[in-house]
Amino acid sequence: MSRGIVVLAAGGTGGHLFPAQALAEVLVKRGFHVHLMTDERVRGYGKDFPAEQVHVIPSASPSFSKPWLLPMRMLRLYNGYQAAKRALTALKPVAVIGFGGYPSFPPLLAARSLKIPTAVHEQNAVMGRANGFLAARVNAIATSFKEVQGIAEAAKDKVTYTGNPVRAIAMAEAASPYTVPKEYGPFQLVVFGGSQGAKFFSEFMPQVAAGMTPDSRKRLRLVQQCRTEDVKSVQAAYDKLGLTAELHSFFSDMPKRLANAQLVVCRSGASSIAELGVIGRPAVLVPLPHAIDNDQLKNAQAFSTAGAGWVFPQWELQPLEFASFLSRLMADGAGLKKAADQALKQGVPDAAERLANLVEELSLQAA
Repeated sequence: MSRGIVVLAAGGTGGHLFPAQALAEVLVKRGFHVHLMTDERVRGYGKDFPAEQVHVIPSASPSFSKPWLLPMRMLRLYNGYQAAKRALTALKPVAVIGFGGYPSFPPLLAARSLKIPTAVHEQNAVMGRANGFLAARVNAIATSFKEVQGIAEAAKDKVTYTGNPVRAIAMAEAASPYTVPKEYGPFQLVVFGGSQGAKFFSEFMPQVAAGMTPDSRKRLRLVQQCRTEDVKSVQAAYDKLGLTAELHSFFSDMPKRLANAQLVVCRSGASSIAELGVIGRPAVLVPLPHAIDNDQLKNAQAFSTAGAGWVFPQWELQPLEFASFLSRLMADGAGLKKAADQALKQGVPDAAERLANLVEELSLQAA
C-alpha cells in the first residue's frame, strides 16, 4: 500500500545527492514513492537514484558578488519556483525534503507556499547558504553533526540530529574489520577527491612518492582517483618510481576500496566523512581551500578532533614533509588502528533510518 509521495530536492552534486539517495532507498522500502527535484548536473550522479521521476528544475546561485548577474539569476530562480509549484501541485506529496544547494530553493519555497510539510538536511558542520536561508521557512531541520555552526537562534528548536545518511553500497561495508599494517608488509592507501581534489592530488602525490624512501615506496599499494586527462601522466610518474598503483577517473565501488584501505587521503566533504565513519577508516584530510563558509575545514576538524584522522590545509602541504609524515604513519600500526576505531565511533549507520522517521512524522502533518 502506498504511503504517499515524498519529493527530495538537492543540488546535482554527489555531496547533496548521496545522502538524498540514502534516504530515498529507505523511504522506498517503507512504501513511499520518491521523486527527485534537482539540476542538470544530476546526469553525472543520479543514475542509481531510486526515484520514480527526476524533475530538472531551473535554478541558479544568487551570486551577490557579481551584481550584474543578479537579475538574470533571480529570474531563473523564479522560473524554477513556478516549475516546482506546478509539479508539486500535480504530485501532491506528503513532504518535501531539501538537501542543500541552490537547486533546493525553488522546490522548498514552492512547497511552503502550498502548505506542504518541509524539512532541510544539513550535511556539513556549518550551515550552508541555501539551507540557512530556508531554515526559518521549513518545519524541521536535520543535521549530520551534533554541533552545527550558523543555525539561527530562532530555528534551533526545529533541529533534530540524525547523522548523514549513507548509501546502501557504503552500508554494505559498514564496520568492516580494519587490517593493521605489518611492519614490512604491503600498505593499502586510497587517495581521492572531487574534481578539484583529483587535480591537486594528481599533481601532489607523485611528488610525495618521489620523496619517500625506496623501502617505504615499495610497500605502497595505491588506489587513486584522477581526472581522465591526468591518468596517463600520473601512471607514467608512478611507473618510473616502481610504485604499484591503480588509477581511474571514477571508482563505482569506492566504498569497497575504502574498506580495503589502511589509510585514506582525501578532501573532507560531508559524504566522504560519513562513509569514512560508517566503514571506520583513518584519514588524512585536505579540505577544499576557499570553500564558502569553510565547511570542509569544519568537517575535517570535527573528525580529527575525535582522533579519527589528521588535517592538512592545502597551502601548508610540502611534498617532502608529507612523504616523511606518511612514512611515519605507515610504520605506526597501533596508531592507525586507534584512529580507525575512533573513526568508526563517528559514523551514524542508522542515519537514513533516523531521517526517514522524521519524514514520516512530517507526512502525518499532511494527512
